[in-house]
Amino acid sequence: MNFPKPYADAVARLRVPGGFVLLAAFLWLSRPTLPALAAGLPLSVLGMALRAWAAGHLEKNTALTESGPYAWVRNPLYIGTLLTSLGLIIAAQRWELAALAAVVFFLIYLPVVELEEQHLAALFPAFSAYAERVPKLVPHRPSGSAAKRFQWSVYRRNQEYQAAFGFLVGVAVLVWKALE
Repeated sequence: MNFPKPYADAVARLRVPGGFVLLAAFLWLSRPTLPALAAGLPLSVLGMALRAWAAGHLEKNTALTESGPYAWVRNPLYIGTLLTSLGLIIAAQRWELAALAAVVFFLIYLPVVELEEQHLAALFPAFSAYAERVPKLVPHRPSGSAAKRFQWSVYRRNQEYQAAFGFLVGVAVLVWKALE
């Protein structure tokens, strides 16, 4: 899917504020129950684990990351966010949140993914070969294995702990709402 660059640039600036709007809608609309939490939270935890794994490999703007989940899919952080959101939506039990998340994903995240990939292609000549080998959004088993391992120092430098903290706060709110 190709988005005009001016549009992609504009929505890239909306990604973080859009996340806060989604969070506010989520907190306001959610109607969790304990069984819904039991159904949705494992998927969300899986998404957060994928995000953490990716953040422990990602050397932003210094090296083309091809190890860890980046050997399976080019955008594991976005896939992790999608899984986390889906699990929280299941726990929240509101179709409106699913519709809102789908709109945000298609109108904001997909253009941002394209913009980031254009940036990587300009920064790293090897990106085009990597893009031919590894799918953008649907993971597949890599043909080889990259030697680089997960590094906590890289995870911390990428500040992924902020997403983990936000996730835990969101889960606490859902549990509180389910128990009231």
